[in-house]
Amino acid sequence: MDERTWWALIEDARAEAGGHADDRDSPDDPLVGLVTDRLAELDGPGIVAFDAMLTRVLDSAYRRPLWNAAYLIEGGCGDDGFMDFRAGLALLGRDVFTRAVDDPDTLADVPTVVRMGLEDTGWIGAEGLHYAARNAYERVMGETGSFDASMETAVRSMRRPDRPAGEDWDVDDDAETRLRLPRLAALFL
Repeated sequence: MDERTWWALIEDARAEAGGHADDRDSPDDPLVGLVTDRLAELDGPGIVAFDAMLTRVLDSAYRRPLWNAAYLIEGGCGDDGFMDFRAGLALLGRDVFTRAVDDPDTLADVPTVVRMGLEDTGWIGAEGLHYAARNAYERVMGETGSFDASMETAVRSMRRPDRPAGEDWDVDDDAETRLRLPRLAALFL
């Protein structure tokens, strides 16, 4: 699966989710389920290809400035939290994702982020996206052992970052954070 096809699947699920496409905090959040349903329309290798591309897409966002933005937005963000944040960021669509990877301060344009800053409601992280392909594969193939083996092989062949790219700073230093993420700092500091 190429990246264009991967993003098209995400956008198709977002279109069906409508007004529920951007906030993972809602108890009736349908988006991960809609992605899983679309994956279940593929064959086993197609589902594995989706998950391999998910790994590549999320790796492209493994950047320290974005992690610092996630830390600011979420009031803290460890390794697992940043994995989930990047997954949720992908569910916001290609345009938002790409802009945020290039300039994390553009997250101040995302309505859910604004609401998180002003009202302390909403959420971006989407742990469930990490399991969507596996769940769809089980639905289609009736087992997950071959999925796990295929993904292990796919990931082993990838060149993956061992640490986040980009310049780091002490995100607890409010003055530095205001300098580097001025719009987000205005919402969260």
